[in-house]
Amino acid sequence: MAVPTPKRGIISYGSYKTGGWKLEDITLRPVQEKELVVEIVASGICQTDLHFAGAESGFGIHYPRIMGHEGAGYVREVGPGVTAAQVGDPVILSFSACSNCEPCSRGHPAHCFNFNRINFEVAWDDTHVFGTAKSTPGKPDIYGKFFGQSSFCNCSIVREDSIINVSGLVESKEELQLLSPLGCGIQTGSGAILHAAQASSNDRVAVLGLGGVGLSAVMGARIAGCAQIIGIDRHASRLELAKQLGATHVVQVGPTADIQAVSEAVLAMTKGLGTNITLDTTGVPPLIAQGAKMTACKGKVLQVGTAPPTATLDIPIHEFMVMGKQFMGVVEGDVKPKEFIPKMVNWVRNGTLPLEKIVKFYSAEDFERAIANMQSGETIKPVILW
Repeated sequence: MAVPTPKRGIISYGSYKTGGWKLEDITLRPVQEKELVVEIVASGICQTDLHFAGAESGFGIHYPRIMGHEGAGYVREVGPGVTAAQVGDPVILSFSACSNCEPCSRGHPAHCFNFNRINFEVAWDDTHVFGTAKSTPGKPDIYGKFFGQSSFCNCSIVREDSIINVSGLVESKEELQLLSPLGCGIQTGSGAILHAAQASSNDRVAVLGLGGVGLSAVMGARIAGCAQIIGIDRHASRLELAKQLGATHVVQVGPTADIQAVSEAVLAMTKGLGTNITLDTTGVPPLIAQGAKMTACKGKVLQVGTAPPTATLDIPIHEFMVMGKQFMGVVEGDVKPKEFIPKMVNWVRNGTLPLEKIVKFYSAEDFERAIANMQSGETIKPVILW
């Protein structure tokens, strides 16, 4: 099966907010050991792509580069030593991990000691994934392997450990396009609830922020059969969608409202008990503090939203001690993608995880509108098609 020609990618020459992203032709270098060439059919867009392609990220900045870490496609070439897939197999892409450190060996690859180096820092293997465009000689090589995949292109060289082979599960290209964002945002939200928090029918859940991750957490809580599922956001449209996806209650955060009213509303909805599981996707310290306040005795506060590097949180130590509260950082749902993503595929197929209600498709040429719609809240999970 031939690799698509021409090969194109969204190249980051600088941060997106400064106009540094361009859709251009690319070439691929030869595939190396434990690598595959994947023809990408669709790429989900995540706020993390914008964050790490901008100077505000503070590390992992290498230009020019290709971002993208929610992708799916078909294997077109395999390098030496690859056993995860064969040419022609449909695959969904996720993050990479070393598999050798203590967190990896204990079943927590998302908390791999080498996570940052492998997924963000090109110095991990000192190789460029992409060459220059043939029509523009003299341009520098293009960095790749963002999250082991760099899926913002129609053809990418991918680390084998980023591959989840879905042969026998996915029947069509259209289905694979819909499933393309499973490898990060969807598994982060649903996995945090189902795996990290081990939610059950006895639990009362609050989700702060109802973007792609937050709504996935709502769907995960419904899968777990949680007794109460409370969605919290400032956008009325997202609150309505949360109710369609399983939220039993919603709280709207107004632009000028006293933020303390959020925890008061949740406590009222839970008859003063509070929530057993509180998940924050916003990264906003004052709202996180309210989440901690609304959490019940022996409850868990799950932090999945990225806060500014210098942000801090004041925790009432005595209250946390006597009430037995937990504050947990969770990355990528703390799941093993090769085990969890096939479960999500089956949930999507049987309607338990109605992914189609949060996904909107855009052409690759229209990526700027897709990002603008995500940032405005008009679109929950934009997916670009190649």
